[in-house]
This record gives sequence, structure tokens and C-alpha cells, in this order.
Amino acid sequence: MTFVPEKILIELESRLKAKDFKLNSLLEITKTINLNKPVDELIRIYHFILHEQLGLRKFILYTNQRGWQILVKSGIKGSIKDICVETDILRFIEITVIESSYKKSLNDFDVIIPVMHKDNALAYVVIGGLKELQTNPSVAFANLNFIQTLTNIIVVAIENKRLAKESVKQEIVKRELEQASEMQRLLYPSNLPSNQKIDISAKYLSHSKVSGDYYDYIRLNDDEFIICIADVSGKGLSAAMLMANFQATVRTIYNYRRMDLKELVVELNKQVFASSGGEKFITFFIAEYNSVTRKLKYVNAGHNWPILIRGKSSSFLNKGCIGLGMLEEIPSIASDEIEIQNNTTLILYTDGVVELENNSEEQFETERLTKIVQSFYPLSMEDLNEIIFSKLDDWRGAKRYVDDTAILSCRIF
Repeated sequence: MTFVPEKILIELESRLKAKDFKLNSLLEITKTINLNKPVDELIRIYHFILHEQLGLRKFILYTNQRGWQILVKSGIKGSIKDICVETDILRFIEITVIESSYKKSLNDFDVIIPVMHKDNALAYVVIGGLKELQTNPSVAFANLNFIQTLTNIIVVAIENKRLAKESVKQEIVKRELEQASEMQRLLYPSNLPSNQKIDISAKYLSHSKVSGDYYDYIRLNDDEFIICIADVSGKGLSAAMLMANFQATVRTIYNYRRMDLKELVVELNKQVFASSGGEKFITFFIAEYNSVTRKLKYVNAGHNWPILIRGKSSSFLNKGCIGLGMLEEIPSIASDEIEIQNNTTLILYTDGVVELENNSEEQFETERLTKIVQSFYPLSMEDLNEIIFSKLDDWRGAKRYVDDTAILSCRIF
């Protein structure tokens, strides 16, 4: 039995709590936006997260709404007339620590956080008192990117409400898509493992600003992990928001408890049906691998069959059930467990890969995908994915991608 120092356990627990807090905050904000709550409610939640949950006692949120104005402030007595956004703050385009300023009022703060859209500033958060926090100041500074993202979502949502009143529908859609895209980006895994046991890499191409495809890697412990991939029916913002909620649900479940794969699929089906009312569904493949037993358990809920490749042999992982959200209750669920031999490659993909057409309206299909994997076996998974997308580009020629396209490749040594 390996002894894990208490300090490391405390640090891991702290990281998990921080991740859960950020995810729950994003979900709460998303729920409030989707319910079309008034601006005052969005501001109240934003203030609560910064003040009560992050412990910030002094901050100002400037927004550009027909001129720069203060939307939220905390720990500030009276009005602030000394700070002019146009002359004192507008030059900052990245998160900046205030060392010294010719403006006395700015010297009372520690950090300026810009919220940008392309080259235009939408908002600025000015924060003070970080160094005086009772908690570790470095933890507070580590939350700056999260505060930037949270502010981005809030400001865009508030701006959308203003645009709605002015009936500028095209701009509303654009901002909402950017908001959804930002949330999706946060929920994708940022670091996929590449070591002596496994090599995992993923690549996706969104047909629009937001994607209806999803992939994930969830480390359970030193010997076990989860990989999954999903695709929502339909396109557009509603499909992307449904998938973003689905992503968060999967992560939240595994953060709190371990579930049998069949039990998980039942729970996810309830969530998807409740969210979409049966109007949309999600195809989903999930596998759980144990590197000690070399057993891989999986359920395929109506998704494109992943390909298991070793040498010249290949097989499909097709045991499962119908897609999630098609029916209120899934009639039956099958699962399978297989033993994985060394140097086996598992390819997970969405239909944007195999259904991509060339100028003759022929589809790319799984046979071509399998042959590419077999031909370029020595490559790392990252390089293999680049080759696959290069082949897809060659295949489509002058035609455009008409669907979201995602691949998650896994080599098990």
C-alpha cells in the first residue's frame, strides 16, 4: 500500500473543491440566463460569487453600455471620480497586476482584468485587497482567469438583453454563440495523458462557433480511467447548450460518486429527456478501462461504433442501447467487457468524420478510417489525428465541412 502524505491529500481535495465550485458557478449562471432572469438577478449572483465564495472584498466592474459606467462595486465608499476608463484603463488588453500608477485611486487596487471581444473591450474588473486576504493570496491570483470568464458570460448575457430590447437579433445570436463557445471550451479536457500505459489525444473541428460534439477523459485513479464521446442531434445554439449541460452532468456525477455504466446511462437519459422534452437526443459512447486487469467495459448509446484496432485486425464496439433522450425510459441496455491486448488502438469519432462527402458525394466511411490508423500505426495519437484530418481535407476537396467533426484516439500499451 502506497502512503500518500496528508499535505498532498489536502491539496488534491482543495483542487477538486475549486473545480466543483467553478463548474457549479457556471451551471448556476447558465441556468439563470436560460430562465431569462432579469439583469438584477445576474448581478446579484455575480456579486455573491466574487464577494462570498471567492472572498473578494473590494472590486469594481466597469461595462461599456453607451459609455463606460460602473455596473457592480463592493468595498468602495462613495463615488469614484478619479478613475477614467478611457484614459486610465482602456490600454490594458491582458490581465495586469498593478505595481504603481500615476492615479492615486488605481494604486488602491491590485489587478485589472479586461474582458475583450476581438479588439474591443467589453468590460473591466478592477480588484483590490488580494494581498490582505486571510487565505493564500496565490489562490486568489489563480482565480483571475475564472473571474475573467465569469465576467465575460455575465457581460455578454446583459448585453444580449439590451440588444433584445433594440431588436438587433443578429447581434444577439452572435454574442450568445460566443458565450456558449467559451463555456464549452472550459468543459473540454485540457490535458490528455501520454505515458507508458496510454497515449490519448483528441481533435475536433466545429462547424460553427459552438459544437454539438463532445469528448472527455476522466481519470478515476492510477489504474482506471473513463473515455467517452457524444453527438447531439441537430445544430445551433440550442443543441450546443444541451451538450454543454450534458458535459457538465457527466463530470459532476463522476466528481461525487462511482456508478455502474448501465446505471449512469439510465441517469443521463433522464437528464437529457428532461432538458430536451424528447425534441433532441444525444448519441453517447462511454468506456471504463482498468490497466491492471486490462479489461475495458463499455456501453454504446446509439453512437457511431468505435473501432478497436491491433495490427491488421479490427472490430467494432457496438453493444448498448438507443440514443439518450429518445424515450423517457430506455427499454433495454446492453454492455460488454473485453480484454485489451498490448499496443491496441481505440478510435472514437463522431459522424462528421465517416459521413464526410467528396465531390462525387461518396462518404469517407469507417473502412478508410481504419486503414489510415493501420497504415500510420507507429505515430503518436496526436500525430495520427493530424494525419486523419489531413486525409479528410484531401477527401472533401473544395467542399466544406457540413457537420461538427471530432476524433479521440487512444493507444493502450
